[in-house]
Amino acid sequence: MQALLFLAYFLPLLTVCTGWTTSETYILKKFWQSWKKDYKKDYASPVEETFRQEVFFNNLHFIIRHNRKFYHGLESYSVRVNAFSDLTPREFADKYLCLRRTTGSKANSQSELLIPFAGKLPESVDWRKKGAVTPVKDQAQCGSCWAFSATGAMEGAVQIKTHKLLSLSEQQLVDCSGEEGNQGCNGGFMDQAFAYVKKYGIEGEKDYKYKARDGSCKYRAALVIANITGYKDLPEGNETALEQAVAAVGPISVAIDANDPGFMSYSHGVFSSKTCSSTELDHGVLVVGYGTENNGVPYWLVKNSWGIAWGDNGYIKMARNKRNMCGIASAASYPIV
Repeated sequence: MQALLFLAYFLPLLTVCTGWTTSETYILKKFWQSWKKDYKKDYASPVEETFRQEVFFNNLHFIIRHNRKFYHGLESYSVRVNAFSDLTPREFADKYLCLRRTTGSKANSQSELLIPFAGKLPESVDWRKKGAVTPVKDQAQCGSCWAFSATGAMEGAVQIKTHKLLSLSEQQLVDCSGEEGNQGCNGGFMDQAFAYVKKYGIEGEKDYKYKARDGSCKYRAALVIANITGYKDLPEGNETALEQAVAAVGPISVAIDANDPGFMSYSHGVFSSKTCSSTELDHGVLVVGYGTENNGVPYWLVKNSWGIAWGDNGYIKMARNKRNMCGIASAASYPIV
């Protein structure tokens, strides 16, 4: 809220942002102190703090410029400061964007198919309203997005079949699925997580708690609460197939290119980027629905794993049917229960 109040006050003061005046610098430094307090930031040395402040101001520069465009109707989404605002783009990518796919994971999936759907597809879908989505989780500083995407898809599949919403263990996947090609906090891929769970099953979050760090495998077969029989990959780059799967199957694991300052700082609206790639995929997320904004812009409803303080309470709307935005349909898959 403080960030939004700041931007609402500060936007009218700026023109082209070629530099800060003395009064603007004072306001910025006050806001920096407030932001550090809000996000409990503490740095190891004055040198580190000076560097982080400079990075923060650079990110804020981008946020203010972008939101000026948004308020003039030139952008479809707004941005704001968040817990990542003292990170450079490279640091952000290294800490939070870690997909690593082996060649065998796709080969071991079942055949790619368009999902049959009886009748006309619904205009909108939101699996949260049907009780098939657990609360937003937080991967913290561990490159385990792939594990959260995979558990989210399995949680949805289990709930749709059994009517029981179970929170499944990401930490088990981080610690134990190396044989499938995953590398814990250094990255992995959803299909590889599915392949592991097909063999061993998966424990619940409460029994195998998330630690946000690599650990030795503590898998206990007696505590397994969910199993899958396999998984399917959707046709690469086919948003129609993804839409059919979301409507007919449930939440779907997808890989995207999230290495974009607008994605890092997303607040609300429909995210769209001219620079993100449909092939260089670096982040695993969960599509839990789709719809169309009041202004006619179609979107995918995407659950992230960066906590509820990021984005729109942990979610982001991404442009739908817009040239496979950021590769959202390039590597979509789902488990079979």
